[in-house]
Amino acid sequence: MLISIITLNYKKKELTLSCLKSLYDQFRDEFEKNLMEVIVVDNASGKEADEIKKEVESKKYKNSKVIENDQNYGFGKGCNIGAKGAEGEYLLFLNNDTVVKDKSLLEMVNYLNKNQKVSILGGQLKNMDESLQISSGSFYNLFSVTMLLAGLQRLGMVDKSPREIKKVDWVKGGLFMIRRDVFEKLNGFDENIFMYTEDMELCFRAKQKGFLTYFYPFTNVLHEEHGSTNRTFAIVNIYKNLLYFYKKHKSYPEYLILKVLLFTKAYVLILVGILLNNNYLKDTYKQAVKGI
Repeated sequence: MLISIITLNYKKKELTLSCLKSLYDQFRDEFEKNLMEVIVVDNASGKEADEIKKEVESKKYKNSKVIENDQNYGFGKGCNIGAKGAEGEYLLFLNNDTVVKDKSLLEMVNYLNKNQKVSILGGQLKNMDESLQISSGSFYNLFSVTMLLAGLQRLGMVDKSPREIKKVDWVKGGLFMIRRDVFEKLNGFDENIFMYTEDMELCFRAKQKGFLTYFYPFTNVLHEEHGSTNRTFAIVNIYKNLLYFYKKHKSYPEYLILKVLLFTKAYVLILVGILLNNNYLKDTYKQAVKGI
């Protein structure tokens, strides 16, 4: 088996089925030749796992299996569970809110085959209108975190996606290819991170071990950003997980400074929410404060 594609489902059956259809539209021959498999890990979505299984059977999707978890383990642990059952030489972690539009995933494999020193390869994600999403970045120091919290990421002043194949610090988990043996050496994603920043954290540990991460821009994968979650959930978890990342990998003074920065932004936006009677701001950043 060449590639094992791992995707998670949590109460977003239609997105998952759309993703599966796009994969089989592009790669049915590869599935039939046992070059590819797809593993859907369902994080306790109730009846949805059975419904996905029925769709897989009715559409005759070869080399497709569904793993049912007894609870929602989040992204990191869910992906680790899927990887344990994978047979491919390469693992591709692919968000279920994506649509694959061409065969460029195989080109990523070809690149890794020709460049044995590269262990992790991220791909370019696109919005549904085909505009580019930021799909890679640099590890966050206190300066870049400050810029991130100031909202400058939207202006491309924090993270950028290269227009050429290039070495980077980290790549987005929504389109994340890694050699299976490297993934196993790194013990997979950190399961203390429920969702968000687990991709950066894994790439950080990979760099510490001498494994290289590169970005491959020549992919055509559409991504409905926050299609599988909501913005409040994302903000709360990013706050929590940034602090966890600093506690795990940075010095104690840096950890304390980050905590002050996070609290400062949260309380400013809570105040703005009160002044503007904006319940979204008030509720979101109160949850963020509780999380840290």
